Amino acid sequence: MKHQDHIRHHQEIHVVMGNEACDLDSTVSALALAYFLAQSSPAARATFVPVLNIPRADFVLRTETTFLLRDRGIPAASLIFRDEIDLQGLHHAGLLSLTLVDHHVLPGADAALEEAVVEVLDHRPLEQERAPPCQVTVEPVGSCATLVTERIAQGPPGLLDRTTATLLHGTILLDCINLSPAAGKVTPRDVACVALLEERFPELPPRDSVFGALQAAKFDVTGLTTDQMLRKDLKVISSDELALAISGIYVDLEVRLGVGGNRGREWHIGDTTVTPKSLSHLQMFLLRPGLLQDLEAFCQARGYVGLVAMTVSFNERHEPTRKLAVYSQCETLRGTLCRALEEATTPSLHLQPLPSPWPCVGAFAQGNALASRKKVLPILRAALGGPGAAGGPEEEVVPPPTPMNSLVEECPLAQAVPPLCPQDVLERVSRIATGQPPGSPK
Repeated sequence: MKHQDHIRHHQEIHVVMGNEACDLDSTVSALALAYFLAQSSPAARATFVPVLNIPRADFVLRTETTFLLRDRGIPAASLIFRDEIDLQGLHHAGLLSLTLVDHHVLPGADAALEEAVVEVLDHRPLEQERAPPCQVTVEPVGSCATLVTERIAQGPPGLLDRTTATLLHGTILLDCINLSPAAGKVTPRDVACVALLEERFPELPPRDSVFGALQAAKFDVTGLTTDQMLRKDLKVISSDELALAISGIYVDLEVRLGVGGNRGREWHIGDTTVTPKSLSHLQMFLLRPGLLQDLEAFCQARGYVGLVAMTVSFNERHEPTRKLAVYSQCETLRGTLCRALEEATTPSLHLQPLPSPWPCVGAFAQGNALASRKKVLPILRAALGGPGAAGGPEEEVVPPPTPMNSLVEECPLAQAVPPLCPQDVLERVSRIATGQPPGSPK
C-alpha cells in the first residue's frame, strides 16, 4: 500500500514529542504522557505515539537515557525517533495532533506544525503565547517530569504503573540534583512528586542510589570522541550571520580524557606546572590529544564561529562547581565573548581566569556556581549581537546531522527524511493502545 493510501485509510495520530535535546527529562516526559493519554482518553479517535526528537543514530549519546531505559527493560527498538516518522506528511493529511513536552517553541523548519499543537507541558519561561483551544501548562519546576507526574496523579486511578513511576522518579531526581537545595534547581512541587511516587511504590530504590547511578551514566563518556562529547549536550545561538556553539562537557576520570596513562607527566600551562592529579575537569578536557584540531574541525564543519565549553561537577553535598572555556580562532570575537562573560551583571558570574594551554582558548572558574547555562546563554546571545537562540533558554541541542533547536532556520528536518508511514507507526505502537507500559517489549 502506498504512503498516501496509509494516510487516507488510517486514523489520526497524536504525537507526544519532547525537545530536540532529547535528554532524559524530554524522553521520559514524552513516553509517560503518551502512555497516560492512551489509557485515559475514552473512545479515543487517535493513536498516541511518543516520538524522541533526535535521529536514532544519535541515541547513543544520551547515556543516562539509554541506561535507565535498558535498566527498565525498554528496548531501543520499541522507540520511535524523529527521522522515522513523517510529521509533515501526517499534518498535510489532516491526521496529526501534537503535544509538546519539555519545550513549547518549534524550530522554523517546523513552523507548519504549529497548527497541529493541541497541548504544551513545559517548565521553561513562556516565550510564545498560544491561543485556545491549545492547552498550555508552563510552570517553573525543576523537571518537566514533575508536571507529567502531576497530570497522571490527577487522572483516573490505577493508571500509574511501576515502570512509568520508576522512569519519572529517576528523571526528577536527576534533573533536580537529588532534590538538593544547594544545586538551585528543585522546587517544592518536585519534592512532592518524588514523595508521591515513593508512597505509591515503596519498592522504588533509594534516592541516593538512583541519582548516583544516573549521574554516573550521564557523565560516562567512555569511548566518545571529542566531536561526540561536544554534541552530547549542545546548544547553538545565532545572530543574522554568526552561530556560536555552547557545549556542556561531561568528563569524569582522567583515563576517559586521554590523559590517564600519563600519571607521572607534567604540563606547563603558562607559568604553572600541573599534573593529572591537580587538573580540573576543564583542564583535562583542554589537554585531550589533538584537541585544537578537533575544535577547529567541529566548528568548521557546522559553520560555528566559536565554541563555549562549560563543565560542571558536584561534591558529596551536591553543590556544583562550574568552569568554562571560550574557543575561537578569531581573536576579536574571543575577546568580545570573554569580556561579556567577565563583565556580566545579570547575573554576575564572578569569573576567575584560569591558565590555558592554548592562546585561542580563554579559561575561567565560575564563582557563581548557581548560574547554569540557562542563565549564561542570554549573556552570550547579547554579545553575539542577535536574538536567535538554538534551543531556547534551557539545555541541550544537537547540531547537524541532527535537528537544531528553536529559532535556528534551515533545520535538517526541512530536508527529506526516510518517512515511517502511519501503518508502520500503528503497528509499532499498538501495544501502547492495548495498555502496555511505554516502550515495553512485545
